[in-house]
Amino acid sequence: METTTESYNEAIEKLRKIVSEIESGNADIDTLSANVKEAERLITLCKKKLYKVDEDIKSILEKLDNE
Repeated sequence: METTTESYNEAIEKLRKIVSEIESGNADIDTLSANVKEAERLITLCKKKLYKVDEDIKSILEKLDNE
């Protein structure tokens, strides 16, 4: 696992690669396990980023409504 935080687009691209590798059926069980764990981390990262953007947009819209 990486210690740096990827951008949303980087995380999505990594997820696409993992899904492609899993769908190919060529990964051994150890690689599959590592890929699933990495996919879980990336999905969690993406969810957090999406929730943060949603909160930011709601906050901005509330401010605009109050002007």
